[in-house]
Amino acid sequence: MKYQTIASIAAGAMLFGCTSHQSPSPGDLTRWVNPFIGTDFTGNTYPGAQAPFGMVQLSPDNGLPGWDRIAGYFYPDSTIAGFSHTHLSGTGAGDLYDISFMPVTIPYVVGDEPLGIYSKFSHSSEEAQAGYYRVTLDDYDIDVELTATPRAGIQRYTFPEAQSAIILNLTKATNWDATVDTHIEIIDSVTIAGYRFSKGWARDQRVYFYTRLSRPFDSIQLDTTEVNKDDKPGLGINATMLFDTKKGDRITVSTAISSTGIEGAKANLLAEVPTDDFDHYREKAREAWNSELRHIEVESDDPDKLTTFYTALYHSMIAPTIFSDTDGSYRGPDGNIHKTSGTNYGTFSLWDTYRAAHPLYTIIDPARANDMVKSMIDFYSQNGRLPVWSMWAGETDMMIGYHAVPIIADAYLKGIGDFDPEKALEACVATANLDNYRGIGQYKTLGYIPYDLKDEYNSENWSLSKTLEYAYDDWCIAQMAKKMGRDDIYKEFSARALNYRNVFNPATGFMQPRAASGEFQPDFKPEDYTPHICESNAWHYLWSVQHDVPALRDLIGGSNAFEARLDSLFGDKIGEEEELPIFSTGMIGQYAHGNEPSHHVAYLYNVAGNPSKSQKRLKEIMDAFYTNTPAGLCGNEDCGQMSAWYVFSALGFYPVNPASGIYEIGTPTFRSAKIHLDNGKTFTMSAPQVSDQNIYIKSVKVNGQPYNKSYITHSQILDGATVEFEMTGEPSRKWYDNY
Repeated sequence: MKYQTIASIAAGAMLFGCTSHQSPSPGDLTRWVNPFIGTDFTGNTYPGAQAPFGMVQLSPDNGLPGWDRIAGYFYPDSTIAGFSHTHLSGTGAGDLYDISFMPVTIPYVVGDEPLGIYSKFSHSSEEAQAGYYRVTLDDYDIDVELTATPRAGIQRYTFPEAQSAIILNLTKATNWDATVDTHIEIIDSVTIAGYRFSKGWARDQRVYFYTRLSRPFDSIQLDTTEVNKDDKPGLGINATMLFDTKKGDRITVSTAISSTGIEGAKANLLAEVPTDDFDHYREKAREAWNSELRHIEVESDDPDKLTTFYTALYHSMIAPTIFSDTDGSYRGPDGNIHKTSGTNYGTFSLWDTYRAAHPLYTIIDPARANDMVKSMIDFYSQNGRLPVWSMWAGETDMMIGYHAVPIIADAYLKGIGDFDPEKALEACVATANLDNYRGIGQYKTLGYIPYDLKDEYNSENWSLSKTLEYAYDDWCIAQMAKKMGRDDIYKEFSARALNYRNVFNPATGFMQPRAASGEFQPDFKPEDYTPHICESNAWHYLWSVQHDVPALRDLIGGSNAFEARLDSLFGDKIGEEEELPIFSTGMIGQYAHGNEPSHHVAYLYNVAGNPSKSQKRLKEIMDAFYTNTPAGLCGNEDCGQMSAWYVFSALGFYPVNPASGIYEIGTPTFRSAKIHLDNGKTFTMSAPQVSDQNIYIKSVKVNGQPYNKSYITHSQILDGATVEFEMTGEPSRKWYDNY
């Protein structure tokens, strides 16, 4: 891909507005949610209907494969080939698209494979809100509306006068997904059930469904074909349900899904969608989203700022996703059915979301954070190690680190939840000591992972990145062990947490791949993208020492050298025509906001003693890379991390070290922001003079008293403190003395 400048992204910022055609009440925050944000460029989001953290993500699929269509939908496309019940939000890897329905009239339009049955559509007839989606299928003059409960999708089709059909396609697969086996049972003239088994990124994925129609079909036809021919052959089944319709006839299709079986899906449908009242469930979805969005209340006269913020908050609550049925049952990674007393979650994109999304949940949704930690511990019990990137009862092993650890440690250190800390620590230590997993044994023996010593357990290399990621996770284990009085574990993992020093080369001033012999990689260039660094280069990973930033500053040469190196990061210009990897987007110099290793870096000027430079860069990033347009995200959404960064940063603080309970102060976007906490208190941030010009902090007060720290703490938030920012248009000297 070509290097995209800030100017080219920002130029389209005002071309796309809020899509709601209703006039919600003043208290309806869903009016500020634009689900089309991120559906163009590299965001890879989808615009369909979902309840907060819902198991069902009911959304249109364009019908064609490709990296741009990883979420099933790409804004520049003009075709729809079905509405499926599972999707991934901006992951960069294409899977799911399960249980796909398509309403048509006879004869229907069939495109060349892999498109198949489809219709043209126009954005002018399309609408998306939180929990609701609508579109007209132009080739059939059928209006489609979608809404969702946590475990069910509800579709309403409005037909013309025609011979019409609803096609359930269980065979079609795209991107990384491949159908393994399917099954359909005709229960009666309004009810069908079955399953779709698939393989791909989610290994041995099993989705069971139970569907009820609001009107009996006149007839039904089942078409079968062989699938998975190169392995264990299975049966691919599609169902065509026929109807004679008059103009304006409506049919509601309600489908619940489950990982446990058809009976589990049936129970989910009966519990969540007992009637065929589409408007009722649409309103319930809106209420559910308002309940979540109202955790944070911000004030602004700029509708685009409000839409960008509340859409980011919405996107941060798309995943992790509910995985257990209404009775608590779920399929574990061991293939067995288990039961939880709360809610089991999956879709853990942990390399991404440990940085900001999960710390956000500890503030605005601690009960869910508790259940997510329990889900990770249960995954360990059933799989022998904590999840790395898990979904649908399987481990994808995507990305690196053992980043369930900082999430568990963060929750424990903040006193969240009722999970068993002894079991949690056991899971963390056991996962960190898997010598035969991705170089951990080498890391423990040498103090780093060598770039020239690959084996069957470290086949993808990424040696430098793994060393730094493991060192951070080890620090988190140490802090948890310290609080629990486990001095032996604390000492062991505190020492391991310093392993980042073993890959710092004083001669170059960078973290540098190192051979088993101890020699640093020759011909090293920090701007190079190599197999030794995960989705990044050495400029990005230099700063991946979130747990020991003052020591990193000293390694680089002190405050002045540290500040100069940050200046070089942002100032190292890249040619407009230079080819960059697909994950290097949102570029400012060598800084890549489109990928997660850079996310905390703009805050590090605080450690150098020059916060005004952090404030300038943060304002630049927020304005350029988060806009109210389909292309309004500069990189993969990554299950909420990209948006959680914005939520924190727009509020004016960020968890540079996600498990520390400390949030570095940046620059606020809103003149007033309130976080309504579960304990009944309200944390308030006030910046009356803030504007697009007044971005610099002159002074800070907490609870009316002058404040001399560059950060706020989790305890201050929970206590309902009031933070007042005095803003100015000129760079201001630091107000703090903690560094």
